[in-house]
Amino acid sequence: MRIGIGLPNPVPGTPGTLLPTWASQAEQHGFSTLATIDRVAFANHDSLIALAAAAAVTERIELLTNILLLPTRQPVLLAKETATIASISNGRLTLGVGVGGREDDFTLSETSFADRGKRTDQMLETMTAAWRGEPIDGSTEPVVPVVPGGRVPLLVGGNGAAAVRRTIEYGDGWTVGGAPPDQVAPMVQRIRQAWTDAGKAGAPRILALTYYSLGGEVEESSFGYLRHYYATFGQYAEMIANGALRSEDAVRGALDAYAEAGVDEVIFDPTVADLAQIDRLAKIVL
Repeated sequence: MRIGIGLPNPVPGTPGTLLPTWASQAEQHGFSTLATIDRVAFANHDSLIALAAAAAVTERIELLTNILLLPTRQPVLLAKETATIASISNGRLTLGVGVGGREDDFTLSETSFADRGKRTDQMLETMTAAWRGEPIDGSTEPVVPVVPGGRVPLLVGGNGAAAVRRTIEYGDGWTVGGAPPDQVAPMVQRIRQAWTDAGKAGAPRILALTYYSLGGEVEESSFGYLRHYYATFGQYAEMIANGALRSEDAVRGALDAYAEAGVDEVIFDPTVADLAQIDRLAKIVL
């Protein structure tokens, strides 16, 4: 199983200068992937800018948005931004996308919450055409730099029929964040069956994100961050906060359970922006 780590780009108070250092240290330890979490109505560092900075100080680690709130963005600009990071990183960017579930993110980005699903489909169509070098409506020539491999790899998030359809139509696989393994397993089966039924080559990539902190001295900060980040979801915030992995046994048990559920890669997302968290996790999982 591949094992990645998150950037602490959404953890309140994280200095931007920490992010390139975090990325470099994660690569030195041998983590497979470096992932961000995306919001608009929150004081997080922007996912794409953070990953561009990470690309400049790394050479091998995969760069992943997990996930980007696709319908809060403008499709041509997003295609250009992601193609640029893919070019800078020599093809190491993977774009994980979802429709989003918090209306305030759409209010602040002046985009529609009600038709975000329809807009997501339209954006995926536009972006994949732009990555292929096709002219977009309003242009007579390509509008993005050449992308290694002809496209930016895509992972699709979500638990409904639309997420399955988008994974098959546009994606290289499926990603889920914050869900325990027993909830992930049925969706993994749906994705793989739909992939086979569609006659797609190979197998879909299956990725899961789980939160962690290691060390009793940071436990209070970890709880505080998750309760704050998910506060708009009421009691669900407490469930997420309590579900974070906070011991070596919990981390190892989660790896085994996600593997049993059919997950190919686990991203351990930090809830504390302390470089020691990279070292502590690496000693357990690498």
